[in-house]
Amino acid sequence: MLGAVSAPPPPEKPLRVMPWWSALLGLLIAVLLGWLVLDWLLAEADRAAQPDTRATLRVDAIRTGLTVVAGTGGGLALLFAARRQWISERGQRHQEAVAARDQAHRDRVQAHAEAVAEAGQRHQERQATAAEHDAAERRLTELYVRAIELVGSDNPAVRLGGLHALERLGQDNPGQRPTIVAVLCAYLRMPAPGDPRETEVRRTAQRMLTRHLHADQDGWWPGIALDLTGARLDGFDAAGCTLVDLDLTGAVCTGTTSFAGAVVHGRLRLTAEFADVVFDDLTGDAELVLDDARFTGRASFDRADLGGGLSCRGTTFGEVSFRGATLRQPSSFDRAAFADNASFREAVFLGGLSMEHATFATYAGFRRARFADLALFRWTEFGAEAWFEGARFEGAANFGRAVFHGRARFEGAVFARRPLVDQARASTSMTHVWPPDTTVGRRDDEWLVLTDP
Repeated sequence: MLGAVSAPPPPEKPLRVMPWWSALLGLLIAVLLGWLVLDWLLAEADRAAQPDTRATLRVDAIRTGLTVVAGTGGGLALLFAARRQWISERGQRHQEAVAARDQAHRDRVQAHAEAVAEAGQRHQERQATAAEHDAAERRLTELYVRAIELVGSDNPAVRLGGLHALERLGQDNPGQRPTIVAVLCAYLRMPAPGDPRETEVRRTAQRMLTRHLHADQDGWWPGIALDLTGARLDGFDAAGCTLVDLDLTGAVCTGTTSFAGAVVHGRLRLTAEFADVVFDDLTGDAELVLDDARFTGRASFDRADLGGGLSCRGTTFGEVSFRGATLRQPSSFDRAAFADNASFREAVFLGGLSMEHATFATYAGFRRARFADLALFRWTEFGAEAWFEGARFEGAANFGRAVFHGRARFEGAVFARRPLVDQARASTSMTHVWPPDTTVGRRDDEWLVLTDP
């Protein structure tokens, strides 16, 4: 069978030493045989009748006897010579086997020595690597501890130096980046001291965080999540950044907060207080959660392309704009309050829109907006003009119990199915343009009532 391990050859039997008397015995046998032959031939010669013939036969008998002795001795000599040759060959084979075993033993000893040397070399290399790693870790720990001590200083200038030391440490050691980002976020979450110089220190910490979130730059730190819950941020600028799992729950963002052109993934918890905020050209598949957030300034989502859901339940907006924005997942503005103008001009809602119980204090513009799925405006209160001119409703639209204090304009609006307007109310002091086939009745001197057929 191929691959079978051959059995070792059977051991040869040990040689026995030929005793000295065996040669003597062979010689005696040869003489005895010759004597017997000679005696037999002489007896036969004595039977001859003629003396001459008898003499001749006796001579031949003697010659024959000697020949037998010589032949027997020669045979014995050949036998001894053959045995000597066999012993010589066996000795040669034994020497060759011993030499082969010695060579194999030397090879094993050499291989073992090489293996031991290689194992020792690997052990030394591991020890050197471990020593180098330990030295690097000790050095890294020393630098980290020193930087943290600087950040904890009472002197703002020293804290600033500590922040730069942390950033440099993270740039040179990728494995420490999550820890360093966590330290920077924790610093921003801490209450700000009364020193006016602290503002610049905190702005520096903010810039350090966002500087390493640009995927198109060499200093990018991938996979970094920011936990800024309860932080106080001033002019936080994440424009063009790649953000993953940002948490601003309870944060206070003064100045202009910018996410313009950012790429977002995971989940962005933005339940915070903002002044002005910019989400223009925002893209990505992140879920944006702005539930109960408060915008005291202007919020702009112009041309944003949101691949994840948008939740603005209970959010308070100042002026807000979603012009040209695309919302690919369901969006909710339930109970949202719009204190200033709200523009959704040419916005595209691919995953459905819910604005139940929302309130618009001033202008609400949905001109040429596209609603590819369900559009809910039930119990929505429009405090001023509500413009739906050229809007396209490709799914069900429901304005039940909505309240229009200002003009409602639906010129050129396209409905795939009849909108529901049951018990919606509109001011009698304004001129309205309703969707076709809308039934409008008068409730009293102040209110019109819309009913479904």
